[in-house]
Amino acid sequence: MKKYLQIVLALIKYKVSIAVTFTAITGYIVYTGHFDFQIIYLFLGVFFLSSGASALNECQESKFDAKMPRTMHRPIPTGKISLINAIIVSSLFCIAGEVILYTAFGEITTLLGLVNLVWYNVIYTYLKRVTPFAVVPGSMVGAIPALMGWTAGGGYVFESTIIFIAFFMFIWQIPHFWLLMLKYGKEYEDAGFKTINQAIHPQNLKFVIYAWVIATSFSSIIVPLFLVNISLPFFLLIFALNLAFIGIFTKLSFGKVAELNFRKSFVSINIYMMLFMIMLIIFHLTVS
Repeated sequence: MKKYLQIVLALIKYKVSIAVTFTAITGYIVYTGHFDFQIIYLFLGVFFLSSGASALNECQESKFDAKMPRTMHRPIPTGKISLINAIIVSSLFCIAGEVILYTAFGEITTLLGLVNLVWYNVIYTYLKRVTPFAVVPGSMVGAIPALMGWTAGGGYVFESTIIFIAFFMFIWQIPHFWLLMLKYGKEYEDAGFKTINQAIHPQNLKFVIYAWVIATSFSSIIVPLFLVNISLPFFLLIFALNLAFIGIFTKLSFGKVAELNFRKSFVSINIYMMLFMIMLIIFHLTVS
């Protein structure tokens, strides 16, 4: 049982699913301003749905995963779980997630979850083999969970506050993914994927990523302007976070130790996102 649980956890990419769930919870708290029992349902619904989508993606790309050193040890390529069983697991997770979301939060949140599932497993998964710029429309997948949390709390899906938070998540994911291509681009190309490295020289890609990092920073500075009861200290804190982030990323991008750039840059951009979301949560918990 323990061994099978480990296989399932690897199949559903549980760490990614937790991060997705955290984004949804942020949207929920930004709207409601508090923790309550409903967050448990939101966590389970989004986590199960994200896990099912990740597992389904591994089913769809198992042949490609087997060709890449980075992914060849995943459960399906190694034979730890059969493709049929993996499809069954992914389907059960997806259905469970949608049922929980519908029961607890109604049609809008459930529909957003379904849209995200289709966008990830149909549109984005297909585009990755067609265009090196698939991550641009694919970044919608990371933005929609914030909308799910917001609507789960009772918010209107097109309200400016959550639109700009979702926009931040959308922009953030592009340099986040292209950083991976700097390190693993050749593996993806050998497996049959289109990568940004084929369209832009790696040396120039570093500058493109840096431009997207600046755009990400700018999008987060905009967010506080659309929050209710915004305070000057909070805005200055966000501004300071961005100054620190840009300073660190500038040093990592144009420093002398090239072999450390990927690891530290990737970690810094993830920490930056997490800190920004945590600040949003703390602010709305304290002002409510």
